[in-house]
Formats: sequence, structure tokens, C-alpha cells
Amino acid sequence: MNSLDRRRFLYSCAGLFLASALPVSAAERTYTVRKGDNLTKIANRYSTTVAAIKRRNALKSDMIYVNQKLIIPDSTSAISSTIRSSNRIRINRSKWKYIVAHHSATSVGSATSFDKVDRRHGMENGLAYHFVIGNGNGAGDGEIQIGPRWTKQLHGGHVSKWEYNNHGIGICLVGNFEKTRPTTKQINSFIQLTEYLGNDVLRGKYQFKVHKEINATLCPGRYFPTKEMHRRFS
Repeated sequence: MNSLDRRRFLYSCAGLFLASALPVSAAERTYTVRKGDNLTKIANRYSTTVAAIKRRNALKSDMIYVNQKLIIPDSTSAISSTIRSSNRIRINRSKWKYIVAHHSATSVGSATSFDKVDRRHGMENGLAYHFVIGNGNGAGDGEIQIGPRWTKQLHGGHVSKWEYNNHGIGICLVGNFEKTRPTTKQINSFIQLTEYLGNDVLRGKYQFKVHKEINATLCPGRYFPTKEMHRRFS
């Protein structure tokens, strides 16, 4: 056995041991890697993300091997329906360069209600954002709602600089984070969505921004964890 084969064998054994040592919840499953598999294929098959699989299995790289056991995260999580919907559209990866975080500055709201407001304000394409994450008042707590600007791969209307509107994916969390903190479920959904968009869709070729880094505004508010999100995504 040469050195490369030995490393692969040891890595595979470590993966088998790790998967067997980690508890698997009722909503998860264990998958045995087959010839021709890679993490992207497996993630797409089970409507999850590469980042989620790596995090769940404590993987340090994208390298996997035949017969390795992987725990597949819960396919009923908030991000799963977003992935299934995104897999049905033709995503223009070359168009998107930024992911921009916002708050709604309102205590209630949803993609539908914001769409109505934006149309009244003269936005031909309606909802200014590509995604809205609910807080339980108007939409489910942590629910990820997809706007038509994403399904149709249209530019956003969420900032006043064309570069960021044309090339930036806008994510709005419902809430006024100058006054209150986003819910735990909202933050978890935001992280999952940004990981999926940034790593699985854009393959790491993007910049993470919050609204106030682009325009003179308080958005997304002092209680949005901007520094933590930059540590994760910058």
C-alpha cells in the first residue's frame, strides 16, 4: 500500500468510526459513500448543503471515500425547501458577487406583505429582496421565503448602489434589530441560507456585506450579529 492509499484508508476508517460515534436523530439518516460520489452530489440528492454535511460529520475537507459513512442532516430543516426550489431553476452563478443582509425594520412581515408595499412604492418587480426570513409574525419563525427575484434571477431593489443591486443577493430578516434581537431560528436559517448560497451555489466566490456597509443606514440594526457573520463568511 503506497502512502496515498494508506492516507485514504486511514481517513476512511476515521470517517467510519466518527459516523458510528455520533448520535443520529430520528430526522437524520446515515449514507454510505459510493463510487462516483462527491459532497455536492450527496448534498443535492438529500436537499442539504455541503457545509451542513461537513459540519455534521466534523469533516475538515471535501475529501470522502467509498464505503465511508456520513450522517445526512435533517431534510426537513428550513433550508431544505429552499434547496429543492433552487435546484429547479437555472441559477446564473456568474451574475452574483455579493450576499447582503438586511432587517425589515418592522416587527411583522412576510415576503407577500413586503411585495405589496414595494409594488405600491413603484417597484415593477415587487419584493426588493431575494429571500425573506420570518420571525413568527407574518411568516414562520425561521421560515425562509423565496422571492421572485431569485426564482427569475432578477437584480435586487434592496440597496441604492447599482453594483450591489445588480450583483447582490438580498436577504431580509423580519424585525427591527435596532430594538430587538433576531430570533435563534432566524439566525440559524440565515447561516444555513448564506452557507448554501455562498458555498454551494457561488462556490466561495462572493463577498458578504450588511446594508449599512453599502449605504448610509442603520440596517440591519445594532443587534444583528454583524461581526460574527463576517467571521463566518468573510
